[in-house]
Amino acid sequence: MAEEKEEALIKRNKQVILKRYPEGLPKDDDMEVISTATIKLKLPDGYGGILVKNLYLSCDPFQRTLMRHVPPSGGATSPSYTTDSPLFGCGVGKVLDSGHPDFKQGDLVWGITTWEEYTLLPNPETLIKILHTDVPLSYYAGILGMPGMTAYAGFYQICNPKKGENVFISAASGAVGQLVGQFAKLSGCYVVGSAGSKEKVKLLKEKLGFDDAFNYKEEKDLKATLKRYFPQGIDIYFENVGGKTLEAVLLNMRQFGRIAACGMISQYNVDEEEGVRNLMQLVSKRVRMEGLNCSDHLHKYSEYLDFVLPHIRQGKIAYVEDIVHGLDSAPSALVGLFLGRNVGKQLIHLSDLSTFLLEHVV
Repeated sequence: MAEEKEEALIKRNKQVILKRYPEGLPKDDDMEVISTATIKLKLPDGYGGILVKNLYLSCDPFQRTLMRHVPPSGGATSPSYTTDSPLFGCGVGKVLDSGHPDFKQGDLVWGITTWEEYTLLPNPETLIKILHTDVPLSYYAGILGMPGMTAYAGFYQICNPKKGENVFISAASGAVGQLVGQFAKLSGCYVVGSAGSKEKVKLLKEKLGFDDAFNYKEEKDLKATLKRYFPQGIDIYFENVGGKTLEAVLLNMRQFGRIAACGMISQYNVDEEEGVRNLMQLVSKRVRMEGLNCSDHLHKYSEYLDFVLPHIRQGKIAYVEDIVHGLDSAPSALVGLFLGRNVGKQLIHLSDLSTFLLEHVV
């Protein structure tokens, strides 16, 4: 009887592994979905971590930067993904078993997890408990997770907006950009975003409240385009793209402008990153440009929740999600980020809470 009970705790654990390091644009078959791994849904005695059932996984552009083989040096662990091992990234999960004093069975959490159905997390201290469940759980992989904190810290702490200023956001319909635009409107700014399709431009203007937007793929001269939308210049630029867009923005910045460098997706799939011209504009116009990493600002997460939750509940902030279902859809969803297929925050839905409870009643 005891053996049967133990066997019942052994479950298949489907995973998405990195099959090989991509060259240029990643392809679906650079990853592989495998069903050979198993896991015991009970922690071994003395284990100080937690066991999580993953409910949502987040697709983020930074994951492409982890798909490069970086040999360890000086005894340090390589920061890149390892071939034949599961990818990792942000996600939302429910604690199935815990050996850690800060977490108990049934807790909902968000943070870094692996691309599989169940994950053992030996050091769960970086996870954040989910305390507000009157909003969709998926939001904790987006507006209430890393993208939301990134938008909040980048716009309010780095860009320090003032009412009436001119704000430009590249990749504006993405997970972070759509929030920066709405935060800017709440601050009384004039806001323009760029995106890669007519559908996304329409979304920015009609659903997300941007003052204007344009499809950068239809513009032959970005410098002239930005001059048209910002005849007086740009005060704040939220940088998600890099490359030619950054070069054009620098020529259109106003004195004492601020640039929050969140990402540079145009450079993620190239063998050698492009140099950026017009950097002297930073000097002549006294523009401040600062890099941004969400992890540096997580100590302000409770402050962010106090700010954003009332706006969500009152319908003053919208959040657009693009959700696919199941790990089998995960490789294509991640690759789609770099082809412009997603509209809004790209997520992978693995399990509902109701399904989770039915599966794990003992």
